[in-house]
Amino acid sequence: QVQLVESGGGLVQPGGSLRLSCVVSGSPGNIISMGWYRQAPGNQRELVAVVSGSGTTKYAESVKGRFTISTDSPRNTVYLHMNSLKPEDTAVYYCNIVREWFVEHWGQGTQVTVSS
Repeated sequence: QVQLVESGGGLVQPGGSLRLSCVVSGSPGNIISMGWYRQAPGNQRELVAVVSGSGTTKYAESVKGRFTISTDSPRNTVYLHMNSLKPEDTAVYYCNIVREWFVEHWGQGTQVTVSS
């Protein structure tokens, strides 16, 4: 069974940095894309960043230039490097993969709080 386990969330001051990690286990097979989404209270879940199997990346406009998505393929791990964090980045961040047959899997989420 495919499982995604996120880590790295926490409380950080505005302007600070965090790195989120997501380890995919359970033999996911061919992964089409790996990405990060977030959901703030009262808002819908939104795409933050995604990387395709070919390495193409896409970012939400609000995080461009501040966040970077990267992968460690041998370890089936995806990272989200977050710099210059703002209070509006506060949300639960979810890891997502799309694998063969466009089957999606989600992690349990990790809380990121940006506050002084």
